[in-house]
Amino acid sequence: MRVTDIFQHKPASFDDLLAGMTPDVHQSLKLAVELGKWPSGERLTPEQVELCLQAVIAWDMRNLPENERVAYIDRGDLQKKRGVRR
Repeated sequence: MRVTDIFQHKPASFDDLLAGMTPDVHQSLKLAVELGKWPSGERLTPEQVELCLQAVIAWDMRNLPENERVAYIDRGDLQKKRGVRR
């Protein structure tokens, strides 16, 4: 499945969209959000950025360990430096 396939074949629900996402589509959406444009060079609209980011974050939650997800912050090193214990 390609990124364009997701938008041509509207899934019945957000869960269906996530279920159909492959790691390649996930990476393509992530790159599109990072660059602000589609592989074709067309700029993403603010709504597209929001929806793509939601899909990337939700896919991460279902498929990746916490330390590999978008926006993960390793607080362990910060806590060790500050002497904070859990």
